[in-house]
Formats: sequence, C-alpha cells, structure tokens
Amino acid sequence: MDLSSFSPQHILWGEAIVRIAFAVVLPLMIGLERFLRKKPIDFRPFVVISVAACGLSMAAMELALTSFDDQIRIDPTRVFEGVITGIGFLGAGAIFRHDNYVMGAGSASAIWAAGAIGLMCGLGMLWLSILITVPVLLVLIVSAPFVERYDPASETLTDANSDTAPLDTAAD
Repeated sequence: MDLSSFSPQHILWGEAIVRIAFAVVLPLMIGLERFLRKKPIDFRPFVVISVAACGLSMAAMELALTSFDDQIRIDPTRVFEGVITGIGFLGAGAIFRHDNYVMGAGSASAIWAAGAIGLMCGLGMLWLSILITVPVLLVLIVSAPFVERYDPASETLTDANSDTAPLDTAAD
C-alpha cells in the first residue's frame, strides 16, 4: 500500500485544515440563520454539504496536479459541475408549494450558496468564500422582517385555519 495516499501532495496539512475550518464556520452561520428562523432546512446540511464540497474540490485539484500521464486529462471543473448539480437537487427538496405560494426558496438558495462556499474553501479561495458569505447572510437577515410582514407565504402552515399536518414531523 502506498502511504502517500494518506498525505496530500500539493496542499499542506495546515492549509487543508484551515480550508475545512472555513468550510464549516461560514455555512454554519448561514445555516444557523435559517434554523433560528424555523426555516425548512436546519443548519446541519449547510455544514455537511460545504465540507463535502470542500473535500471534493481539494481532491479534484490534487488529482489534476498529481496526474502525470499524458493520456489522462483530469478536468476539475467537472467535479464542480457535479457538486453544484447535486446541491441543486437537495435545494429543490426545500422548496414546497402551499396553496398558491412557493415556500423554501430562500433556504434552497442558501443551501446552494453553502455548496459553492465549500468549493471555494477547497480551492483555497478563502477571501472569496468570505466575500460570498457576507452578502448571503446580509440578505437573509436584513430581508427577514420585510418577508415576514409582506409575504403571505411566510405565515405558518399549521395555523388554526389550516388542515395541513405540521412539517416538523418529517423524518431526518
């Protein structure tokens, strides 16, 4: 067994740990904002998706840099395309319709942003991941009072006039 598979070839251990830490902390802030406002997705998927995307982007870059075979061409952007597409499917699960209103689009877009932030962290673009996290958080936090006041879809689905079952009974 080749022991080099237990150690990164082009990324230092400390750098990898910092990238993963950023991939945890930045989306955690977004996820906690959604969780504290009792939105359809709690904070855990934000972190898990971001860390996985971070790891996949680091792996893609390692593969691209360690492949010395001229017959094999590794394109890291294909990994990124797959990650973003997969996260899109997860985000679609957060969107649901009640009467004539669509709900969960904010959480779906936030989960997609968490995946993109994880990819950026994995690529070592920590500055960009911070620059993306800040406006995402600002939009979610600053717009919340406006949405709660003027968006009819923001009302709870389990009010006294509704015959809809509570959403919190769904399995994890």
